[in-house]
Amino acid sequence: MADSTGPQIRTFQVFPDIPQALAPLMELAHNFWWMWHPDAVELFRRLDRKLWDEVNHNPVRMLGALSQEQLKDAAEDEGYRAHLRRVYDAFQEHRNEKGWFNSAHAEDDKLRVAYFSAEFGLHESLPIYSGGLGILAGDHLKSASEIGLPLVAVGLLYRNGYFQQYLSPDGWQQEAYPELDFYNMAVENLKYTDGSPVRVRVDLPDNSVFCQVWKVKVGRIPLYLLDTNLAENSPADRDITSRLYGGGSEMRIKQEIVLGIGGVRALEALNIQPTIFHMNEGHSAFLALERTRVMLESSAMTFDEARQQVMSTNVFTTHTPVPAGIDFFSPELMLKYFKNMIPQLKLDDEGFLALGREDVMNKKQGFSMAVLAIRLADQYNGVSKLHGDVSRHMWHNIWPEVPPDEVPIRSITNGIHVRSWLSQDMSFLFDRYLGEGWPTRPADQSIWEDVDQIPDEELWRAHERCRERLVGWARGRLKEHLTKRGASSEDIAIADEVLDPEALTIGFARRFATYKRGALLLRDADRLRALIADTKRPIQFVFAGKAHPADQEGKELIRAIVQFARDASVRRRFVFLENYDMNVARYLVQGVDVWLNTPRRPYEASGTSGMKAACNGVPNCSILDGWWVEGYAIDPNSGWAIGRDETYTDTNYQDQIESQALYTILEKQILPQFYNRGPDNVPREWIGRMKACMRHLTPVFNTNRMVKEYTEKLYLPAFHRGLQLAANGMEGARSLAKAKDELRHKWGNIKVIGVHTSGNGHYKVGETMQVEAMVDLPDLDPGAVQVQLYAGHINASGEIEDPQVFRMNYARQLAPGRHVFAGEIQCKLSGRQGFALRVLPGYKDLATPFEPGLIIWN
Repeated sequence: MADSTGPQIRTFQVFPDIPQALAPLMELAHNFWWMWHPDAVELFRRLDRKLWDEVNHNPVRMLGALSQEQLKDAAEDEGYRAHLRRVYDAFQEHRNEKGWFNSAHAEDDKLRVAYFSAEFGLHESLPIYSGGLGILAGDHLKSASEIGLPLVAVGLLYRNGYFQQYLSPDGWQQEAYPELDFYNMAVENLKYTDGSPVRVRVDLPDNSVFCQVWKVKVGRIPLYLLDTNLAENSPADRDITSRLYGGGSEMRIKQEIVLGIGGVRALEALNIQPTIFHMNEGHSAFLALERTRVMLESSAMTFDEARQQVMSTNVFTTHTPVPAGIDFFSPELMLKYFKNMIPQLKLDDEGFLALGREDVMNKKQGFSMAVLAIRLADQYNGVSKLHGDVSRHMWHNIWPEVPPDEVPIRSITNGIHVRSWLSQDMSFLFDRYLGEGWPTRPADQSIWEDVDQIPDEELWRAHERCRERLVGWARGRLKEHLTKRGASSEDIAIADEVLDPEALTIGFARRFATYKRGALLLRDADRLRALIADTKRPIQFVFAGKAHPADQEGKELIRAIVQFARDASVRRRFVFLENYDMNVARYLVQGVDVWLNTPRRPYEASGTSGMKAACNGVPNCSILDGWWVEGYAIDPNSGWAIGRDETYTDTNYQDQIESQALYTILEKQILPQFYNRGPDNVPREWIGRMKACMRHLTPVFNTNRMVKEYTEKLYLPAFHRGLQLAANGMEGARSLAKAKDELRHKWGNIKVIGVHTSGNGHYKVGETMQVEAMVDLPDLDPGAVQVQLYAGHINASGEIEDPQVFRMNYARQLAPGRHVFAGEIQCKLSGRQGFALRVLPGYKDLATPFEPGLIIWN
């Protein structure tokens, strides 16, 4: 770009000069398929092992950094060429295989899912993720590729990614934002056939912003990333895709406009027409507004008619257990950025703002991105069974008259992409003893039963190699960071002595949010020191994690851990590793003996790091929160529970109780079992726990199972419903909007006139109580509603517990507008029972009978 103060810079790109015999290397390097295949990883590593680590395991950058002599030697090496052929054949086989979806749902070949997320964690060489949300999104794509799901993904390409962490001399977290070199990464700058770049435009209050579209290949799945760092944009707009989760509200709303609105436009520019849109958290919820605007632009529909069609094909996953974790924007900011779109949506300002309010009548409420996603989707889910329950209570205000347990938010428990996190040592054991099916069918329980066939000695030796590798790597990393920090030569020398490759090793690594209680272990420092000082049963701890740059409390937790680790009495057995990323995570989940997790229940929506440890045979020691509630219930022998499912009002008391429980578990259960060895020094009882993790947890907590569940519970039902509403020129969407509008206008006139029951109020077990209800439905067809009996045991507070719902049948008309509905209740249990009667919408095309505001109790 030329300007008046500097020279005109003309750009060009230099590509590696790869010998023809090695040509497939470039294709493999530009597809992240390689990262979950150990043979493919080794293919790149063997070219230059030292350089592989220096380029942060980035094969594209590595191929450009190798000397022509090294490339020539590899091309002339018959062994290397055979290795390349073997890997490339496996890659081609993956791309061409039919996959589960085409076998199980061949009739639904028109399904196309667009998966939107603010971050994607595919590999450390593409650092556009911050933690669990992004890594889950990356694993979602990998499993979608393995099962053959027709899916495309959309995100943002942050040129500074998420921050790189380093510590000040006193242990305070500092942040660095190095610029990413996209031209030496596995991202492709998309161009049309005429060579022009693929770009889309989004409108901001005072100007338009142009977005370049890049492509990342994840096996068979394309990930499209938008980038605003273009010369055509102002410096402020170029920074929109600078940092993940950077800046204040104004920057966040710009990023989310680019993601949601720009993402829809990018797919249109690429002529990709998804049938389902999946919002992974609320960051991308503006996509629903853009979809509605486009539909209104090309038809004579009303907003409510277009909304029904858009809702039917939108899926929303919430990952947040507290309202504070949701993006909120002020009404003023929303009106500033959407002043031009609001009339295009055929709404007024208040109608628009109501889409993001829990209470549509409260004009002081901020605009919630999660509420927008809920109001513009028909399918929503939490990410564990407990989180589903938490979400139903958290969003109960949207359905205020519906019992919390019936709020229509379901749960699909998270998982991990097993092969991305499994150690090479364990992978080889699985190949040997589990057969060929485990890599592609990790959700098949029958495959994992053969874990018991693995000899204890072989499994233990494989795990010991992982621990030894972790210790050696951690020493080198500590030494590197201490040197950069200007530490004394004595401190640097001690780094060569930290950690014992044979000692019980406890790992804790995650985002340092306060609710995760990263420093709970330090609550009784003297008791912890006594544990660490035991030379007969040595124990050591490895910590890692980042706090959000604006989270001062999280940074304080990190500083407390770092300062404790510098205590001369523990420094060789207590370590904090800087700059936690996917590479650090792999070393930890593969090499530690126990995975520690101490969140404040119920604030851990799911958590997946413990799943990554479990597939490597590492037991969890965790508060019963998130996924571990389900994991521990499947097999308590796969780890330890800190407490049970208690709730506390005094958090200080809770921390005291649960920290003491943790110390007791370490002292009385974990340490004795780990060091209970026979003459061959093999801890067979411990190995039984390792095998329980692999056999019972791995087939459940993996993303192949998870994505299949999304497909069958959410994607396909939404796909079929979308087709139904879209048929005959959107006739279904139009009629449904009309029916809802009619119900809303007439709902206040519906009245339950009377309820009559058979008998005298006393029944024997096995008898049936007949119930009739007289309901006034002025100007409404009886089919427009459904009348239900809500029955169950009455508790001491006079409330119905564990209710059952029975739909009443239409019986007869008594007079114009007055109707009788009849039903029955089976008396199955003795005791004090009760029932209530409720009226709900009855149209068959509804996604759920629980429409906000449309419920009458009697």
